[in-house]
Amino acid sequence: MIGPAWPIAALLVGYPLWWALGFGGLAVVVLAVPMAVLLWRRRPVKVPRGFGLWLLLLAGYLISGLMLGESPPGTYGDFGAGRLIGYGMRLALYCAVLVMVLYLGNLTERELPQLRLVRMLGVLFVTTVAGGLLGLLHPGFEFTSPVELLLPEWISENPFVRNLIHPTAAQTQKVLGFSLPRPEAPYEWANAWGSNASVLLVWFVVGWWVYGRARHKVFVAVVVALAAVPIVYSLNRGLWIGLGLAVLYLIVRVGGRTRAALCAAVAAGALAFLLSPLAPLFAQRLDRPHSNDIRAFTVSATLAAATHSPVIGYGNTRNATGNHRSITTGKTGWCRTCGHPPLGSDGQLWLLVITQGFTGAALYVAFFLGAIRRHWRDRSPIGLGGVLVMGFVLLYMFVYDGLVTPLSLYLISFALLWRNAQPAGGTS
Repeated sequence: MIGPAWPIAALLVGYPLWWALGFGGLAVVVLAVPMAVLLWRRRPVKVPRGFGLWLLLLAGYLISGLMLGESPPGTYGDFGAGRLIGYGMRLALYCAVLVMVLYLGNLTERELPQLRLVRMLGVLFVTTVAGGLLGLLHPGFEFTSPVELLLPEWISENPFVRNLIHPTAAQTQKVLGFSLPRPEAPYEWANAWGSNASVLLVWFVVGWWVYGRARHKVFVAVVVALAAVPIVYSLNRGLWIGLGLAVLYLIVRVGGRTRAALCAAVAAGALAFLLSPLAPLFAQRLDRPHSNDIRAFTVSATLAAATHSPVIGYGNTRNATGNHRSITTGKTGWCRTCGHPPLGSDGQLWLLVITQGFTGAALYVAFFLGAIRRHWRDRSPIGLGGVLVMGFVLLYMFVYDGLVTPLSLYLISFALLWRNAQPAGGTS
């Protein structure tokens, strides 16, 4: 695409290339630079309602950096490069997605039609499904990216950084008592794949089914059927719950023949699923809540640590002393599953609580709740889809990290709602 919308096309349609290069979710940080330059040239810049809440969130994160050298009781770790890298990368991402939202909101409908933006998100959904299938068929697929080769080892070996710059197809975990690959390509980890798949599915259906022709609808049906395989094998209960609630949301919010058609489609899909080989795996996962104890430990430890800096948090995560099995920190000969889980690693809400205190968490919730409240009456396909995604944000914050790629998709969905509320798709 040639024109001012090229950075968005480069991000969404060109995402597989960014992933292969080793940028992945950090591509938005790179592309925020030309977006900021182009925004500066088209001043004055218009801002959405709720903009001040995100600015306060950013300001709070800057202030939280004062606590990077401190560690609350029940945690350990020295102030060093790893802590600074994590803080800096999160700050860059928070700033980049803000620039991206402003950029999208200031493009006119002629420069970037809403449907084109929605369909670009749909293209990324197809990429996500392909990555999910790759993870199942070739779970050991991985390679060293160019970015990984260029970075010094003390940066590239940082666990947080490595997840972002080292392309892998799947995470192999013992969730059901045996090793099973959980798709993650082309994202940073399996839970990010699950969160992104649900958000992108919304826009894929809106762009290519609701606004599509007959041949587009056949394509959608085939891709969604294929997507069911990695969605089940992802073992992401949060994703499954989100999709179930999405169906209920749509049944309630649409009416007439659309509701009847939706109910019929859901019934047919459910029957096909129950008769498929995927159903037993789904049932096994529900019967074995593998991660409940781990999540309960990290969440309680996060809340306990946050009470010692409830207003500004600690700027970055901290390692808990011990885990849900033992007070021992790290693996031992008699406890091979022991370790030191990072606080805030089980959901964006808990990450905000430890990094920015309860104040930061409240600002994040208020930002997305405000978007739902303002756009609830928009019953257009994009309005319904956008509000649904905002609901996903508030659901997933309890179980999935928003960083890195999910947050970009959340904010693009927010921008779609903002653009949809502007007169005639303009920028006023």
